[in-house]
Amino acid sequence: MARRSPRVRALSTGARLLDLLPPRAQVRLSGRPPIVVDGQTLDSGVQLTLALRERIGEPPPETLTVARGRAFTSEEAAIAQGRPTPVGSVRDLTVPGAEGPLKARLYTTPEPGGPHPLLVFLHGGGFVVGDVDTHDAPCRVLCAHAGVNVLSVEYRLAPEHPFPEYHDDVTVAWKWAAEHAAELGADPDRVAIGGDSAGGTLSIAVAHEAARGEVPQPALQVLIYPATDGTEHRTRSQDLFSDGFFLTSALIDWYSGHHWPSGADPADPRRSPLLVDDLSGNAPAIVVTAGFDPLRDEGEAYAERLREAGVPVVLRRHPSLFHGFLNAGGVNRASRFAVLELAGMIRALLAVGEHLDAAGGREQPGSVEHV
Repeated sequence: MARRSPRVRALSTGARLLDLLPPRAQVRLSGRPPIVVDGQTLDSGVQLTLALRERIGEPPPETLTVARGRAFTSEEAAIAQGRPTPVGSVRDLTVPGAEGPLKARLYTTPEPGGPHPLLVFLHGGGFVVGDVDTHDAPCRVLCAHAGVNVLSVEYRLAPEHPFPEYHDDVTVAWKWAAEHAAELGADPDRVAIGGDSAGGTLSIAVAHEAARGEVPQPALQVLIYPATDGTEHRTRSQDLFSDGFFLTSALIDWYSGHHWPSGADPADPRRSPLLVDDLSGNAPAIVVTAGFDPLRDEGEAYAERLREAGVPVVLRRHPSLFHGFLNAGGVNRASRFAVLELAGMIRALLAVGEHLDAAGGREQPGSVEHV
C-alpha cells in the first residue's frame, strides 16, 4: 500500500489507543449511555468512534462528489487498517476483465504444505468506491488465519462503468481465476468466492451463474453483509438503522444514484437475488451480518432462502457490530475478533469442502447453522 500521511498515521495511532480503553471508559467518553436497539447493545468502541466522528464534524459521505467520496473511503480504510498482518507474499498483477485487464492483488498464506485453497475476494463500496488498497487489511487477515491464498480483484466502478459493467468484469475475472488456480499456486478443487457489501452481492451473482452452469462452481461463497434486495421494499432493519450507524439510507441512495441506470429493473437478479425463484444448485455459503446494519434483515432472509433451496448455509450475526466492520479490525477489538472468527469458518469449510454437496445439497435438505 501507499505510504500513509502523517495525519493518517496520527489518527490511526489515536484510534488504536482508544481501542485499548476498558468498555466503561469508552462509553463514558462517548458522552451518552450505552446504545441499545432491537435488543442489541452497540459495541462500546464503535459507540465511541461514532461520537468522535460527530464531534469532528466531517461532512456526510453522501454529500461528497464521487472523487472526494473515493478519497474519503481510502483515508478511512488507511486509518482503520492498523499494523499490516504478515502473510507469505503479496504480489500485484492483472487479471482479465470484460473490456480489458483489471488490477488485482495476490496474497499467499505463510502456512507450509499446499496447494492451499484460493479465495477470490471482491471489495465492497456500493459499486462506486473501494479498491484493493481499501481492503488490503482484511485480505491479509483472511489469508494468514484462514490458511488460504487470496486474490483481490479491482473491478471497474460506477458512475464511469455503471451496471452491468462491474458484474461483467467479475464474471470474467472469476472464470479466469477458477481455471488458473493452479498457476496461482492454489488448489483448483477448492476455489471460493466472497466479498463484503457490494462485493457480497457480486459474489452471489457469480454463484447464480455457476448454478446454471455458465461459469465454474465455487467451492464456497462467503457473503459478508450483502445487499440482496434493491427494490423499494423496506425491512425492519432498514427502518431501525436508517441513520447514525455508518451505512445510512441516504448513503445507500447516493450509491444507487451513481451505479444504477435510470429505467433499469431493480428486480434484476444481479441486484435483487433475494427475489430469484430458484436458488437450488448454489454453492455452500457463509452469510455474515451485523446487528446495527440496515442490510441485516435482507442478508439473513437470503440465507433462509438458500436453506429452503437445499443449500448448506452457516449464518452468523454479530449483534454489536455495524456495516463495515470487516475494515475496522485494526482499531476495534470486536471487529477484529469477528474477522478472525470468519477466517476460522472459511478454514473449516474449505478443509471439508470435498464432503459438501457442490450441487446445493439436492439429496440432503440444506440447513442454516446459526453460530
